[in-house]
Amino acid sequence: MQKIVSSRVMRESDAYTCENVTDSKTLMRLAGEGIVKSFPFYGKIAVVCGSGNNAGDGYVAARLLFQKGLDVTVFLASDKFSADGKYYFDMCVCAGVKTEAFSPETDFSSFDIILDCLLGTGFKGKARGNIALAIDKINESGAHVISADINSGLCADSGESEKCVISDLTVSIGTYKYGHFLGMAKDVMREKTNIDIGIGIRGKYAVLAERDSFLPLLLPRRNASNKGTYGYVGIMGGCVEYSGAVKLANLGISALRAGCGVAKLIVPQGIAQSVAPFLLESTLCPLPDEGGHIIFDKNAIDAATARLACLSVGMGWGASPENEKILSYILSEKEFPLIIDADGLNTLAKMDKELLKSTKCRVLLTPHPKEFERLFGIGVCELQKDPVAYAESFAREYGVILLLKGASTVVTDGERTYIVDRGCAGMATAGSGDVLSGVLTGLLGYMPYSPLTVSLGAYVAGRAGELAAEQNTDIAMTSGDNASMLSRAWKELIE
Repeated sequence: MQKIVSSRVMRESDAYTCENVTDSKTLMRLAGEGIVKSFPFYGKIAVVCGSGNNAGDGYVAARLLFQKGLDVTVFLASDKFSADGKYYFDMCVCAGVKTEAFSPETDFSSFDIILDCLLGTGFKGKARGNIALAIDKINESGAHVISADINSGLCADSGESEKCVISDLTVSIGTYKYGHFLGMAKDVMREKTNIDIGIGIRGKYAVLAERDSFLPLLLPRRNASNKGTYGYVGIMGGCVEYSGAVKLANLGISALRAGCGVAKLIVPQGIAQSVAPFLLESTLCPLPDEGGHIIFDKNAIDAATARLACLSVGMGWGASPENEKILSYILSEKEFPLIIDADGLNTLAKMDKELLKSTKCRVLLTPHPKEFERLFGIGVCELQKDPVAYAESFAREYGVILLLKGASTVVTDGERTYIVDRGCAGMATAGSGDVLSGVLTGLLGYMPYSPLTVSLGAYVAGRAGELAAEQNTDIAMTSGDNASMLSRAWKELIE
């Protein structure tokens, strides 16, 4: 299990370890040794250091690389040292490692590898002065760039930055931080790895959702089973403005590709005929409508949702006033897992969200940052400063599972939190969220209502998106391509 923590939890865990388990100089040595082992260093190497313990890790690495016979130069972007950093800097000098003060005239273009040790995970704000200049020079160098712990200038909690190092490899130390996955992380880290140096995590953490995480859910299917074993699920959405027949069909396909027994599309009567020709395996349930929008009809809704193991609502639903009546009724009277997405979230934003605290349903909300803002009044910029904390807070307050969309996905019920590092830029296209909703609907038809199940859905949909991009490119892929790769994503996962 790979833990992911905030910079505060990492700092407190480091301090506890230094006071009770291993002294700080030993931890710094282990960090430097881990960096050296993480990559087959070669050629001419620049180790670019700031003033803190991150620089100290660099001094350890520089001396070890020098002792291996490599051409190493340490560049000092600050004339300050931490106590442990000064200890290892002096060891560098005694060993004969070249050192040089970084200046505006410094040129990194002749170096094969740059080890970035300017700023660590405690940094917040904007890089300035010599540090900012060093970041620019590193990014312009053309060298292979390795960042120690986190890319200098990147916030370890949000993954946001006005200016940061762009790395080929980031070597996280101790355990991953949220900023290794959130915000800009995927755009500024080509690869990342973590080295364990014996720091026990004390405090709240998220878990990186990986294949091994899902093994308890991926049990062999029994031959003595039937479609009822794996759940009847419903997908309520669509309206005359967003009839999207193929898109709605993809929802049903995505649910079935997630393994449910039967997927039922619940749509306005007025668009049913346009949707029907595209449904091959899913069933169709038209509901009374006015002007192409589903109207509130208790008996019709009861009939449509009878026997359902899970319902998702909101995709292409539009903005009819009837939607609030429908959603309020479902929340008050039904007991199945309920996924609220897209226009369902916009509808919920207009309602009294206290209803979530008393609902019989087990609710999953799947907002992107703007939908989160409409729901909870937290602006996108504020949310991005600490998305995990905000997601956990509101999931806990309202008693829901919350899936917060982004470059990486945060899934939490307020107590258990997963980060799903799957997906690609090509999924920034109409319908990708609907594919995810379909997968989640299918899974919750027969798997436990839990953050782990929801993380599995995000993982599979994200991996399918990656496979679609490999085949079609980020530019040309569509949500249909994403849906078509779900079976391959599952095959990878279960074999």
